[in-house]
Amino acid sequence: MTAPFSICVYCGSRSGVAEHFVQAAVQVGRWIGERGGQLVYGGGNKGLMGTVADATLAAGGTVVGIIPQALVDKEFAKRDCTELHIVGNMHDRKRLMSERAGAFLALPGGIGTFEELFEVWTWRQLGYHDKPVGILDTAGYYQPLLHFLQTSVRAGFMNEWQMDLVRVGTDPGALLQQLVASSPGADAPHDLSQI
Repeated sequence: MTAPFSICVYCGSRSGVAEHFVQAAVQVGRWIGERGGQLVYGGGNKGLMGTVADATLAAGGTVVGIIPQALVDKEFAKRDCTELHIVGNMHDRKRLMSERAGAFLALPGGIGTFEELFEVWTWRQLGYHDKPVGILDTAGYYQPLLHFLQTSVRAGFMNEWQMDLVRVGTDPGALLQQLVASSPGADAPHDLSQI
């Protein structure tokens, strides 16, 4: 049976220093799993990556992990994913993650998470895809970055149209519902909060 929707989640291979980061990852995974959705992510078993995957599986969802061979040991590949794809490099990882997802969501993370977010955002701007992109701003984690991006707008290197390509929210369920409802070709019910 095909999942009604598929969300690619970018997040840290570390858990961060505060419990609210972990709880947000749990809420995201639980929301996806309880609605029979599919999580697409980087295939790691540590940090927020492992947390969101565990929560999705525990709630009845499917998990597609995609990890380069060079990171299998470093990130401790999650062997109990519904599907685990070991690929040759980061480019293959990101391409396959993009192909398998109908929407993208960034949770807190480090430079890898930032790079993935900005790449998929750039692809959206250039018209390479029309899938929604979101940022879960847990405990204001992304506020300094968002303020900097507004500096770029004021300096004339970006515009508000580009900023509007990304949805920013603090409530995992509300943001996920927005992303899924606006996914191209989504066959999920419009109001997923009722499932």
